[in-house]
Amino acid sequence: MFRAPLRDAPSHNLADQPSSDQRRSVRRTSLRCLTWLLCLALTGIAWTSTPIVDADEAAQREPVVDGPQEEPKRSAVVIPLHTDINPLSGEQLIRKFKSAVEMDVDVIILDINSPGGMVYYTFQIMDLILATKDVETVAYIRNDAISGAALVSLACDKIYMDPSARMGDAGVIEMGGDGAWRYVEAKGRSVVAQKARDTAERNGRSPTLAEKMTDKDMVVFRAVNKNDGTVRYISDKEWDSMPDTDAWERGNNIREAGKEMFFIANGKRCVELGMANQTVDSLDELATDLNLQTPIQVLDYTATDTAITILNSRPVTILLLIIGMIALVFEFSAPGMGIGGLTSILCFGLFFWSRFLGGTAGWFEVTLFVLGVAFIVLEIFVIPGFGVAGLGGFGLVLTSLVLASQRFLVPRNGDDLTKLGWDVLTVMGAFVGFLIAMLFLAKYIGDIPGLGRLTLKPQVAFAGIGAEDTDESFDEPDLSMPGWQRVQVGDEGVAVGALRPGGKMSVDDFTVDVVTEGDYVDSGMAVRVIAKQGTKIVVRVVA
Repeated sequence: MFRAPLRDAPSHNLADQPSSDQRRSVRRTSLRCLTWLLCLALTGIAWTSTPIVDADEAAQREPVVDGPQEEPKRSAVVIPLHTDINPLSGEQLIRKFKSAVEMDVDVIILDINSPGGMVYYTFQIMDLILATKDVETVAYIRNDAISGAALVSLACDKIYMDPSARMGDAGVIEMGGDGAWRYVEAKGRSVVAQKARDTAERNGRSPTLAEKMTDKDMVVFRAVNKNDGTVRYISDKEWDSMPDTDAWERGNNIREAGKEMFFIANGKRCVELGMANQTVDSLDELATDLNLQTPIQVLDYTATDTAITILNSRPVTILLLIIGMIALVFEFSAPGMGIGGLTSILCFGLFFWSRFLGGTAGWFEVTLFVLGVAFIVLEIFVIPGFGVAGLGGFGLVLTSLVLASQRFLVPRNGDDLTKLGWDVLTVMGAFVGFLIAMLFLAKYIGDIPGLGRLTLKPQVAFAGIGAEDTDESFDEPDLSMPGWQRVQVGDEGVAVGALRPGGKMSVDDFTVDVVTEGDYVDSGMAVRVIAKQGTKIVVRVVA
């Protein structure tokens, strides 16, 4: 503290009273004490004005909310799988699954009640599910998920089952040459077994039990690790190759995974073995457990799916091909887009459209069909006779129709060979039906109401309008004579309407049905008869 300068003051007796310096020192000391007391008082006031709250009291002062805060419910869709897995149902399921992903839902539920099906299409569905990101996939097994349906269930993130539902039995079988189903050889089932192991392990399920679904020869038992108590299901094949068998205590065999049987278990048992997450009695209970919005939208079969199924059936396929080929013949007989061409386009368009959406056809088959039809047209209208172009075109059309009904070019096993035989039989049956229909129409089409006008009937000659009544007029027999009998090679006339290449020609005072050599002739042009073949009159434009 800085000191102030001393002032002059009267002198006093030091013995009688304190000096001036002493008094000033006392005052300064007193001021210091007062200052410190004031600071302490202010500090105490500030300290007492700030409450001390412990953790318990702070927690009690937080806003109280009755019960736990609920998370927002998630969106979901259900996709039914209630049929066997075949090219048609597999493609429909894949299409609906992709649509569900595009809907940006949180959960996709596969409602499964299926006996399984073909390996190829099962793998396609599994790969699609495994490749899906940011969407939880759930398999809900109501009754049965057998064979390929069990493998599809393993690909899902979670599996919910009815307590009495069953899952498993994914052994690979094929049809032999004698028509009997047989267990495939080891080479054929090894890929399926490895696929089952990898899929189950990826989703936290026992790979050994998953493999046992596909392999009836192995035996699975329960083993416990002696060090940490880990429980694991091990097969006899794995046990023989394990280097640390001393660290495991081998237990009893799993009853559902014994010798000469494929693993299959109900919902309750699957939960105990860790192959399923939980058993539920209904879809509503599943929605509650997964915190889903209800009601859940179902991507069920639509009218389009029903139409595709019907159009892919063999009877409807045969009918479409017969009608399409008959209409094509009518169009070739009178070129120019007419009812025949439109009907043919409609029939073959429905055929290939249903195969496109059914997953068995592509642009390759359509290209073969178009090229085949083009070769046949060249053979009929450009190249005389019926040779390489016609046979090649017929072969291309036949090949395209057969390939459009299957997913392979070369059969790989007995099942593919059987399917190829049925597809060839279906197409050949349609060709036989077409030939029979053409024979019938050639004989009776003139008597069928509404179809008689599609044929070129022989015309009866008639007298020209305004002809003079002279002795040189036609007699009675000439009036009843067909026009094709009266016209002769070399006769000239005028085209009545366009010739495309068929049409009518006016000769003198009567008309007759004619056909060109393939050229288009405008109405009113002069033409000459160059050939007669029965009722067929061939004409050419007069130069």
